[in-house]
Amino acid sequence: QVRLVESGGDWVQTGGSLRLSCAASGSIVRINDMGWYRQATGKQRELVATITSSGNTDYADSVKGRFTISRDNAKNTVYLQMNSLKPEDTGVYYCNARVFFTPTNFGTFWGQGTQVTVSS
Repeated sequence: QVRLVESGGDWVQTGGSLRLSCAASGSIVRINDMGWYRQATGKQRELVATITSSGNTDYADSVKGRFTISRDNAKNTVYLQMNSLKPEDTGVYYCNARVFFTPTNFGTFWGQGTQVTVSS
């Protein structure tokens, strides 16, 4: 099967930076869209950023200009560079990927999440 493993979550002060990574492994033929979502305590999970296999990106309005999503297709890895962090960025960050595990069969997979805490 397919496994996504996130890393890079930490505690930082307001204005700080973090870089999250998410590596996919397992029975992978190719990966289409990849993305990052986050969930704050007591709130619904929300989209942060997405990136297509060709590199087209999209961001939530709340992170535009501060966060950058990128990917390394050779490593099946997606990154999220987060700058100018704010307390409202605090939450568990989840990686998401649409993975083809045969030439015609695909599924949507999630990582286990990594905690980001921004202190004021």
